[in-house]
Amino acid sequence: MNMPVRSVADILPLLPELVVILGAFALLMLDLFLDERRRVVSHLFAIAVLAVATLMVATGVGGQGTVLSGMFIRDTAADVMKVTIGVVGILSMIYTWPYLRARDLYKGEVSVLMLFATAGMMLLVSSGSLVMVYLGLEMLALCSYALVAIDRDSPLASEAAIKYFVLGALASGLLLYGLSLIYGATGTLQLDQIADAARANSSSLMLITGVVFVVAGIAFKFGAAPFHMWLPDVYHGAPTPITLFIGSAPKLAAFGMTYRLLEIGAAPFEEHWRLMLAAVAVLSLAIGNLSAMVQSNLKRLLAYSTVSHVGFLFVGLAGGGREGFAAALFYAISYALMSAAAFGAIIVLSRRGFEADRINDYKGLNARNPWMAGLVLCVMASLAGVPPFLGFWAKLAVLRAALQGDMLWLTLVGVVFAVVGAFYYLRVIKVMYFDEPEGEAMQPSDNRPLRIAFGVNALALIALGLAWNPIMAWCQRAFAG
Repeated sequence: MNMPVRSVADILPLLPELVVILGAFALLMLDLFLDERRRVVSHLFAIAVLAVATLMVATGVGGQGTVLSGMFIRDTAADVMKVTIGVVGILSMIYTWPYLRARDLYKGEVSVLMLFATAGMMLLVSSGSLVMVYLGLEMLALCSYALVAIDRDSPLASEAAIKYFVLGALASGLLLYGLSLIYGATGTLQLDQIADAARANSSSLMLITGVVFVVAGIAFKFGAAPFHMWLPDVYHGAPTPITLFIGSAPKLAAFGMTYRLLEIGAAPFEEHWRLMLAAVAVLSLAIGNLSAMVQSNLKRLLAYSTVSHVGFLFVGLAGGGREGFAAALFYAISYALMSAAAFGAIIVLSRRGFEADRINDYKGLNARNPWMAGLVLCVMASLAGVPPFLGFWAKLAVLRAALQGDMLWLTLVGVVFAVVGAFYYLRVIKVMYFDEPEGEAMQPSDNRPLRIAFGVNALALIALGLAWNPIMAWCQRAFAG
């Protein structure tokens, strides 16, 4: 008689994920009965589902715990990442609707794919076993491939989707091969048991090789150099709100995967993977920043800058320990918000037939629209790491973590490239404020919710920069256990 109650109690920590997945299935059914004029209903329903799930995580509905025989872990770290993923996901959906509708690209499956991708991210950050890691990763990846290809009539989008799929499959293969080697060496799929087995057999060549392949797979999923080849073409070719979605929240999911696999599963090999992450960080900082300096397309500039920001995130991870992971999580949260705002600026200023994705499109923006120029200034200054914006504190946190992890050389490299990276963001600011306007004036979208969302997103970068301590304390609590 007690079995049903016990079974329900065993899945309570999974409630937010179940809400998102069941909401996605409900949306599939709802979309069958809606015509084009009422499709906004399905989009609002998707936003509501994500808002409810995020609120459930934030308020602790379902409670924390380990379920599904240890495959799913809901702890403070997972909750912090899920709340941010939910907030950024809602922002992405708000940005998506007016852009795709104006170009006749909105289809009912867009919201469904976004919900399933979000569910994949939520499962990924709560992984307690190799099976759950791969399940969450592939849910996210397969939905992302389809979203990039949503504009089937665009050769650029189709090419981006094919490149994303092929290189994403290669990354998944690398990661899966590494996971299979780890399983073969330890005989278990549970991450905590893998760590125990690794301590008992720390000289296993198969285990060490598996960790190397896992680090390579993680670098691919982040878009870190030298595994960044897919990123510029995908960011450039995909519709801008889709680029916003795949370029922001999934970075938090990738961070969650890194934490589960390396800090928990491969903890006995910390000395080795810290050095590998440090090497990847240096390559990402160098290639990302130097490549971004020569870009004339803003989306490609932001793509290469993503590589450099991943390098900074890896600087924090390479610092190791709780402080290193707390700093890296703070950076991931900050970058997700900054990335959403950067692509949001392009969306707000674009219109059908004009994508607002060239740097020269922003010439003289201040003379024509000082308010919009000021918001874009906030975004670019935060990405550049100018105090007191949020991006400055994020960079400072990861550099301090590397220093505390006895990696002075990596800290110095990070400082140098922080200065180098400021150049191309300041170039956008210079174009807006000091160049003469050219061509037809850029007009912000007439969609009020879109303009409000972008304004809040951009101004949050300075507001959170002035009150960053609670977020950092939140991140530190995530790894305090």
